[in-house]
This record gives sequence, C-alpha cells and structure tokens, in this order.
Amino acid sequence: MAVEEIKVGDNDNLSALVAVLTDADLLLMLTDQQGLFTADPRTDPNARLIPEVHEIDDSLRALAGSSHSGLGIGGMSTKLEAADIARRAGTDVVIAAGSAPDVIIRAVAGEQVGTRFPAQETPLENRKRWILAGPAPSGRLMVDSGAAKALRRDGNSLLPVGITAVEGEFERGDAVFVRETNGPDLARGITRYSSHDLDRIRGCQSHAISEQLGYDYGPVVLHRNDMIVLE
Repeated sequence: MAVEEIKVGDNDNLSALVAVLTDADLLLMLTDQQGLFTADPRTDPNARLIPEVHEIDDSLRALAGSSHSGLGIGGMSTKLEAADIARRAGTDVVIAAGSAPDVIIRAVAGEQVGTRFPAQETPLENRKRWILAGPAPSGRLMVDSGAAKALRRDGNSLLPVGITAVEGEFERGDAVFVRETNGPDLARGITRYSSHDLDRIRGCQSHAISEQLGYDYGPVVLHRNDMIVLE
C-alpha cells in the first residue's frame, strides 16, 4: 500500500509543497509547541520563543533537530525543512501551537503568534518552483569542494568534472540532489544525463563527454537555470 511509505514528518513537507503549488500566501503549521525556541522549553527554563526567522542556517537546523514534538520523531526538524521550502517559493510560514486561542485567525491577520518565517522578497520563478515542489529526487550526485563552491558561491552550473559519485538510478530529466562529501544536500535540480551516463563521465572534463558516451547533451550536468541551491 502507498501509505506504507509515509513516514513521520511527511505531512509537514506535503503541506509545503501544496502551499507552493497553489501559490498560497500563508502556510500555518500547528503543533503542541508555541513555536521554535532557543532550546527545548520542556527541559530548559531559560528557553525563549523565537518570534521571527529570516534565515534558516545550520545552527538553526541543529537547534530544531534537538526539539521533538509529542507526536513523533519528526518534530521541529521537519517543520523547519517545510518552512524553508515554502518561504523560498514566496509563502509566509507560521509555526504555532494548535491550542492557542483563535490561532488561525490571529496568524492570518498577521498578529504575532508562534514563530513566523517571512517569504523571501523575490519568489522563485515558476520553473524553479516546479523543481522545488515537483517530483521527489530520484538520486544524488556527490561533488568535490570545488564544485560545491562553484554552486554555492558563484551560481555556476554543475559540470561532470566535479562529480565524485552517483547514488540511485535515474534518467535524463529526473530531479536529483547534489551533496558535498560529508555535508548536507546543497542543491536540487534536473539532470541532463542519466545515472548510467554519469557513472561513465563523472570526473571528466566536459569536452570528453562525447568521447566517453558517443554522444552528448551539452557540457553541463545540471544547468544553473534548472537548479536551486538550498543553502
């Protein structure tokens, strides 16, 4: 049955994808906590509610990863992941307690309730929205530090020379993750080459693609216009 593949936290990400695809103004995620805290409020009396978050970085992910809701192991970590997806696509996000009085009305009215994640000022163009909220990635490309820097800082396309390993099986046109060794996923995009092709050309210079395969679909594996950097 399809439901057997649904895991704790999937509802959070599904809500973000629905918000993106429907171009929603606000995504409200209700939980048993008032919002995101500086520490677990059930164990740390000095924990403070974070009213607004403008940047989701590794320190915030680590903070959320240590906070679990009473409903399962997903907790704040998956809600933070979902919030990042939605805000990147132009949707405001609020994480708040479902038990708070009139919480929906107050959140919609813009009142301070829970933790708000304002949408990015410039929403992603439609194609990149689809990449972000479309089909789940079928595989993952591991890249070296040089390629990671080119993607993260310079906004470049991904070339085969920077790929160190290929995980999963996928076809040309499928969505894949990009990850630097020992790091988190740093990008998501549409690949121009299948996993079989990439196993043969990874580490190669672009001019050698045709020599290795007998054909080519261009010099890049993921074009920057078909890719979203997640960091």
